Amino acid sequence: MKRVTTIIRKEWAQVFKNRLVLSTVIFMPLLFTAIPLVMLFTMNSTDTSGLSNDLPAQYSKFCPEGLSGSECFQVYTVNQFMLLFMMTPLMIPVNIAAYSIVGEKTTRSLEPLLATPITTTELLMGKNLAAAIPAVLATWIGFLIYVLGAWIIVQSQAVVSALLDPMWWLAVLVAGPLLALLSVNFALMVSSRVNEPRVAEQLSAVVILPLLALFIGQLSGLFLINRQLVLIFTAVLLVIDLLVISLAARVFQRETILTSWK
Repeated sequence: MKRVTTIIRKEWAQVFKNRLVLSTVIFMPLLFTAIPLVMLFTMNSTDTSGLSNDLPAQYSKFCPEGLSGSECFQVYTVNQFMLLFMMTPLMIPVNIAAYSIVGEKTTRSLEPLLATPITTTELLMGKNLAAAIPAVLATWIGFLIYVLGAWIIVQSQAVVSALLDPMWWLAVLVAGPLLALLSVNFALMVSSRVNEPRVAEQLSAVVILPLLALFIGQLSGLFLINRQLVLIFTAVLLVIDLLVISLAARVFQRETILTSWK
């Protein structure tokens, strides 16, 4: 683990010199946290009783029993944006991991690293953790701020409990790190095959599209995220992660980089 730790420190020392990466890690989670909190504050500051009638009847079953129409409307509206907490661990690692390989190619610092006794497994593990840890921590901190903010803003304890449904804890605490690993390894595969950091970032961003489609589908009313869907999503994501990690190890060919990369 000493070699892996060294790789992580090296990655952070290089990557966080980039202001774009640093601003992404700091401001994106804050923005995604602010959106549901601002909505909660706005709805608690205004009379939403007239809006409660606009809540689709087929969605009322997702609200816990005992909530009024107005309270159910708050839960339904804010839950539309909870997927933002799952986008954070997808988007942040793209900038870090995409630069991880191709950035070192352009600065010619990758070849000396690959010539050291470090194994490919240790190298990829270090780069995985270096990109995933900031994304996961930023996501968890943002979610914690949301939890505290919701507890302060919302007066009804029943609404707070509904907003902090266990499915969101599962989505953020379990699915979040899995999404980060997916994003990192996909970006590493792309980064090991291209020669420009911007191209690597743009191609790696493709991994965000499925979750973005899920977010848009929920906003448009095609479906609503529920506990069963989150459980299935997490299980499928675990399988996909194992496949992508294995594929990333196969795609990364250190001998080719050392002998023929220009």
